[in-house]
Amino acid sequence: MPHTFKANPDHPAVAYLVRLHADLGGQILANRKEGERLAESMKHVEAVIRLFDPAYNVRRIAARRRYKGNGIFKRGTILRHALDTLRKAQGPLTARAITERMLMAGGARADAKAMRSLVASVQTSLQNHDGKTVARVGEGVPAKWSLIS
Repeated sequence: MPHTFKANPDHPAVAYLVRLHADLGGQILANRKEGERLAESMKHVEAVIRLFDPAYNVRRIAARRRYKGNGIFKRGTILRHALDTLRKAQGPLTARAITERMLMAGGARADAKAMRSLVASVQTSLQNHDGKTVARVGEGVPAKWSLIS
C-alpha cells in the first residue's frame, strides 16, 4: 500500500518556509534593482565613450570577471612565497607542506576549504614553472618540489 502524505498547514516548517520564500523574494528584488542601477551606469559610460569617439563600437567591450582571490595572499604573490619557502627548506617539499609553511610564516590561518584552494594554487604555480625555477623531484604522488640551482 503506497504511503500518502497528509498536508499539515500548522506544521512549524511551513511558517519557516514561508519566511524563507519571502526573504529570497526580497533578495531577488534587491539584486534586480542593483542590476538596473548598474545597467544605467553602463549606459552613461557608453555615452561618454561616444563623446570621445562617435564611431566606437561599444558592443565589442567584453565584461570583465572579478578575481575573488583567496583573502590571504595577494594576487600574483603565491609563487614568490612558495619560492621563498623552498629556499629556506632543507630538501624537497610537497605543495601542501609548502602551503603550510607559507601560512605559518605569514601568521595566517586557513579553514579546510581555503587550504585546499591554496594548495591547488601552489601546485599549479609550481607546475607552470617546472623546469624554469623549480623542478619536480622523483616520481611519487604527491609531487615533491625543489629549486633549480
